[in-house]
Amino acid sequence: MINDYLLSIILFAPFAGATVLFFISNTQKDVVRGIAAFFSGLSLLASLYLFYTFDVSQGGFQFISRTVWSQTLGISFYLGVDGIGTPMVLASALLMFCGVFVSWDIKDRLKEFYINLLVLGSATMGVYMSLDLFFLFFFYELSVIPMYLFLIMWGRHTKGYKDMKGHINLAGEEKRESVGFILNFNKNSKEYAAMKLTLYLSFGAVVALMGILLVYVKSGLNTFDLLEIGEKGNLSLGVKEIGFLLIFIGFAPIAAIFPFHSWSPVGYAAAPPAASMMHAGVLKKLGHFTIIRICFYLFPEATAEWMPLVAIICIFNIIYGGLVAFLQKDTKFVVGYSSVGHMGYIFLGMASLNTISLTGAVFFLFADAMAMGLLFALAGFIYYQAKTLDIPSLGGLVHKMPFVTACFVVGGAASFGLPGGMNFVGEIMVFMGAWEIYPIQTIIAALAVVITWAYYFRMTRTMFFGKLNPALPDVKDARSWYERLPLVLLVFFTLFFGIFPGKFISVIEKGVTPILARFDSTAGSAIAQQTKLSTHIGDESIK
Repeated sequence: MINDYLLSIILFAPFAGATVLFFISNTQKDVVRGIAAFFSGLSLLASLYLFYTFDVSQGGFQFISRTVWSQTLGISFYLGVDGIGTPMVLASALLMFCGVFVSWDIKDRLKEFYINLLVLGSATMGVYMSLDLFFLFFFYELSVIPMYLFLIMWGRHTKGYKDMKGHINLAGEEKRESVGFILNFNKNSKEYAAMKLTLYLSFGAVVALMGILLVYVKSGLNTFDLLEIGEKGNLSLGVKEIGFLLIFIGFAPIAAIFPFHSWSPVGYAAAPPAASMMHAGVLKKLGHFTIIRICFYLFPEATAEWMPLVAIICIFNIIYGGLVAFLQKDTKFVVGYSSVGHMGYIFLGMASLNTISLTGAVFFLFADAMAMGLLFALAGFIYYQAKTLDIPSLGGLVHKMPFVTACFVVGGAASFGLPGGMNFVGEIMVFMGAWEIYPIQTIIAALAVVITWAYYFRMTRTMFFGKLNPALPDVKDARSWYERLPLVLLVFFTLFFGIFPGKFISVIEKGVTPILARFDSTAGSAIAQQTKLSTHIGDESIK
């Protein structure tokens, strides 16, 4: 019985928590924290149940619920998850829950902060669950609003902004912050980061909406039902070509693919820790997910035609992201550009169009969510303690923060693909699947891992080891239960599923296989033949 309403519980529990918080005074901070923790925890527990009860023998879309919203327009509140959506729902719920505790000590408008966090978590999960294109787009747009508010109201200026000319007015007074300072577009201000994020993602959303409406009109079915359009829609090859370009270009910016990536590291650096975790972990992954869900499912011919170009572009992500990360001195910028580079590996797995590579790409989506979530949570904690994220200004923190240091080493090692972490499994699967199709890109991508090693080793050594900076005598380790809980959870998921990835792989395969079957049905192209060959190789490798 509970399975019939499981997705609704996961989706609406955070919304319910946000609604309850509206009626709680900000002076009751313990009550506010308790409500946010309870409703996000309820969503997390239901997501874990969803993941472990997903029937891998059955596959397909499961836990389906459907309510007609508009018969005339063909819109239904249609929820369901497959092997691709299930792990990403879990990632959203986990990072939202961890974000509640990472933000436990926020003093400024705590209630409003948690309302935004719960809405953001629900919105991202809504995208991963929606099988109706109307509501998929609705939840996608809803997810952008909290990120803007996070940056404007709780964000930080970056790169020594307060020392720059113009921050202090002629009377010697500091300029106003937040809403009163909303028209400040200095390149290193949080207002600049918020506006850049909004403009990039809004532009993409408009383009994506055009693609969705094109599919709605040209399918001739008067429905936004993704599965029905895929099975019965009478879309010509020309419509599929245009639809692919509109959907891909529309959702590529949020996936931070080169050259639509520049909003992302700035947004990471300016956002509060919980927002950075959600941003890197699940918000950015909406781009990859929607491209797989819509383009791969509805436009297999056009997707196969354009993926070789994507396989070239993703190398720019990998090399550019790595080199720029190496040059950064702000911890959040290093981690942010590292994440941009990781997006290239995921796109390489997607472009290869075979079972092992696409499974690896989806596995990498979850793995990167755990590693980036952990690193941004740690960066936020260090900032609150040291009041800076400037790497040269830090040093010897292991003497004051042994627990934080250990967690940072795990997060960094997982991020650069050390065996034992989830990223390693995802990278290996992507490389194995891509080798048969794009050997040159695979070699470049594999060699670029060395760049990732270099900047993580240097950052970890500079920040944590050596002599303690005399200017940091009062920094403290994460000691309380609410400071350690989110770090322990993220470390656990990173290591447990890195060492025992079988359950994840089996679930993801059940979502990947039906999608790739649609490419095989478009027989005739060389890419389709390559896909079939690599699928066989991938299956043998997984076995």
